[in-house]
Amino acid sequence: MSFASLKKASSTGNTLSKLTREIEKLNQPAQGSGADERLWKPELDKSGNGFAVIRFLPAPDGEDLPWAKIWSHAFKGPGGQWYIENSLTTLGKDDPVGEMNRELWNSGRDSDKEIARAQKRKLSYYSNIYVVSDPAHPENEGKVFLYKFGKKIFDKLTEAMQPAFADETPIDPFNFWKGADFKLKIRKVEGYWNYDKSEFAAPSTLGNFDDDKLESIWKQGYSLAEFEDAKNFKTYEQLKARLDLVLGKTAPAARPIDESLEDESEGRGSFNSPDIMGHHRDTAMTSNQPDWGAEVKDFREKAVAASPVADEEDTLSYFAKLAEED
Repeated sequence: MSFASLKKASSTGNTLSKLTREIEKLNQPAQGSGADERLWKPELDKSGNGFAVIRFLPAPDGEDLPWAKIWSHAFKGPGGQWYIENSLTTLGKDDPVGEMNRELWNSGRDSDKEIARAQKRKLSYYSNIYVVSDPAHPENEGKVFLYKFGKKIFDKLTEAMQPAFADETPIDPFNFWKGADFKLKIRKVEGYWNYDKSEFAAPSTLGNFDDDKLESIWKQGYSLAEFEDAKNFKTYEQLKARLDLVLGKTAPAARPIDESLEDESEGRGSFNSPDIMGHHRDTAMTSNQPDWGAEVKDFREKAVAASPVADEEDTLSYFAKLAEED
């Protein structure tokens, strides 16, 4: 799509209607690391508050959507090994952790359900943004970055496109001309970043820039399709091998880590595979069996207290660092 086509689609409202359809699809039930300089992240001040103004950008040239959606898992096994991997469910394929979680859930045991919850997949999004104001790092202002965010921010985007009340006008947050700056207001609540006060400003052309400037900004955007490209995911066999290693093969289950329980739908439904837990399930009710629920709660409290975790979306990155240290 050329820049001229992008502007024409904006004037006819085609971009908003297309994004609205994608939102509706998302609302339907689903049948190694290092700093990335492309990524922007807000920062809290000494009082525990954060503020920045960003603008979500249109889909990159040649791509359909202005966001990428990635599912992932992060938990620690009984032997101290970490499982931190993108989930093949992102691609609509079977994933070994998802299959194991369904079996755990369908066992009917509360202890198994607790493990499944702790090992559940986590949803993240990526979009291109233009940094309008970043008081903590003014050098970022006027630059284009990738922004990784979770369900809370995506809900804000959804509410802008599909307002709940009749007196509210839908806006396309990713539109150069009819979109709006997003005022990111962050407070720390119970150890996590809270975005409830974040809001969109009144619709306006980004920066009141002319089309030449807007086009130059658009061309600085990064590909989002690559995040969902199958070549960037490990195969089922590779993930299963890693999972077996983390579980110690004969271990009853992974030692769970809190993953901000955003999607409790995983782990429900039918599953007819053999019992992958082996004879250890037969001893699940013995007096020596660990209290997994207590361990989940204990680890969550320790992780939140000891880690520089910014919010629920950042937990995965923190666990990745711990895994590298291990």
